[in-house]
Amino acid sequence: MKVSDILTQSPKAFPSIEIVPPLRGMTKNELLESIAPFMEFSPRYINVTSHRDEYEYRQQPDGTFSRHLVRNRISETTVCAAIMSRYDIEVVPHLICGGSTAEEIESKLDNLEFLGINNIVALRGDCVSGEKRFSPTPGGYQYASELVKGIREYQGSAGYRRKRDASEERYFCIGVGAYPEKHFEAPNIETDIANLKKKVDAGADYIITQMFFDNKVYYDFVEKCRASGITVPIVPGLKPLSTFRQLSLLPEAFSLDIPVELTEALGNARDDKDAVYRIGTEWCAMQCKDLIAHGVPAVHFYTMGRTDNIVSILKECF
Repeated sequence: MKVSDILTQSPKAFPSIEIVPPLRGMTKNELLESIAPFMEFSPRYINVTSHRDEYEYRQQPDGTFSRHLVRNRISETTVCAAIMSRYDIEVVPHLICGGSTAEEIESKLDNLEFLGINNIVALRGDCVSGEKRFSPTPGGYQYASELVKGIREYQGSAGYRRKRDASEERYFCIGVGAYPEKHFEAPNIETDIANLKKKVDAGADYIITQMFFDNKVYYDFVEKCRASGITVPIVPGLKPLSTFRQLSLLPEAFSLDIPVELTEALGNARDDKDAVYRIGTEWCAMQCKDLIAHGVPAVHFYTMGRTDNIVSILKECF
């Protein structure tokens, strides 16, 4: 079932989960067991992030350097297939511009269609290590709006091509990302929302926001999006703070603000790891309850490899 249909047809708010593909060395069963605690709460879909391949240069005996591909994680497509083998749940792989040509992305779409996966989150992706600005792969896409357009134009590779009927014109349901507090590269929130609308106009079906810690930020963002003509569902994304260090790491990594009340509470407990973990979990649960009370269709949780705090929030809110 397409995520867009799930969002519009569900009678009440539900949780969705986002996981990071495991590092090489984890077994399939270990991965599936790590997901098991979430399944009690009937998430309607699981997102699987995508990570750009990177390269390292190794010095050879003659003094020259050779370039080597570094893949530290299992691919998102493989993880999706593993989840589908055990759980009756929709999987939503992320597809990113960075690191792939348009032809390579079409090949990935072939693989997803072969597996029966018709939900995707289309993202530009992050810079590689050492880059200050995103550099597109030659022959690839520079912006997520271009990627969305490319997915919409996908018809299958030469070896797998088939005629689609009218109902299949939009085979893939496409989600896109948004920053309620503005992407760090955007000069202002208005420009950022205008760029978001380009993604929707290119064919995106729904939006998932980056994490935020003040619900007013989300409500104001949705209001501005609606005023700009964006009508698709906007799903809030949440992540509970779990360590004191995240007070500085998350604003730097995601260009977001953390409310003074939460900052002070964590500061007072900085030497007590358990207290910090509890405060972060309670704050996120409070956010989730308020969002549900305001009628959001779903709440998306960034697990970042954590289970206990998310499960605790799901128990309290769903």
